[in-house]
Amino acid sequence: MEEFPVRTVEGLCLGTSLAISGLFFYIYRKKRKSVDKLNEAPHMNLDGKLADLLNVTPGKCLQYVVIEGAVQPVGEPLRSQYQEGSVGVVQKLMLREHKLVWNSLAHTWMDSECVLHQRVNTVPFSLVGSDQANVRVLCPLEASELKMEILHEKFHQATYGFTDIVGQYLSGEKPKGQLETEEMLKVGATLTGVGELILDTDRVLKLRPPTDGSEYFLSTADFETLRLEQEDQAVVWRVLASVFALAGAAVLLWVGCRYYRSLRVCWEQERLKREFETLGAGGSGATQQGSREQETPLENDCVICLTQLRSCVLLDCGHVCCCYSCYQALPQPICPICRQAINRVVPLYQA
Repeated sequence: MEEFPVRTVEGLCLGTSLAISGLFFYIYRKKRKSVDKLNEAPHMNLDGKLADLLNVTPGKCLQYVVIEGAVQPVGEPLRSQYQEGSVGVVQKLMLREHKLVWNSLAHTWMDSECVLHQRVNTVPFSLVGSDQANVRVLCPLEASELKMEILHEKFHQATYGFTDIVGQYLSGEKPKGQLETEEMLKVGATLTGVGELILDTDRVLKLRPPTDGSEYFLSTADFETLRLEQEDQAVVWRVLASVFALAGAAVLLWVGCRYYRSLRVCWEQERLKREFETLGAGGSGATQQGSREQETPLENDCVICLTQLRSCVLLDCGHVCCCYSCYQALPQPICPICRQAINRVVPLYQA
């Protein structure tokens, strides 16, 4: 039995698709776990009773809860560099370069972006609810879904002369310009936090990343919107994992079908070989002896080996010119007489 025929390209496609599918499935399972935790997380009202509830809770800790409140700084807030009067608690300043890069495969210019400079400033802040109850938010930069408001966005167009244009075509890069942005989590914004809630020794409520490895969320959207976004992301990862798994299965099915076709060809060759061997053992020995006795040794001999009798009919041309062993040894399935392609071969029964 011949080995399973997997070509290099097929093996590469199969391995890549299965690896990517496994990676996407791992991300999906992780995202699905986060969604399940969100669905099970209790919603806590941010009021004066929350501290009393945590005080009687074992360990003074709730591992995964949902808290909503208004953002208020603990001390002086951050001030916007570009928008006067805007204050916040988290500020992100970013400078990105946009350029066109020549793609030799697609023979076109492709957009590219890289970060030249980024700075993030934070100050301690809390979520404030009714009765002026507040929860201190810890490690905000470790949270997911922290989308801040864009306060400033300006694109600085690149300028260049003739020598710059020549250099760009030689280097394959065309600078388009630089984008300057400022994002800020503003004071007073409503924030939804999902994480571990603890009561500190000084009776200060604090929200921090869960110690059990669950995902930590801070979002300016409400909880239902946050939950639906996470659900949609889980569905996307599941679809991507399924698509790549189906691609790998399709490659494997293609290889299996080709292997089955090659096996059918081998089985047909084995059947013909047994048929020719049976024919040679039964009648071609006597025929060969009779022909030798009639002193016509080359009349019915194979035109290739000149040793064995002609024992097969080549179709569709119909020539009877060789034995089955020489037919199998042909480098290409072409008739040695007329050079026509051989579609099939049948044994010659000599009377």
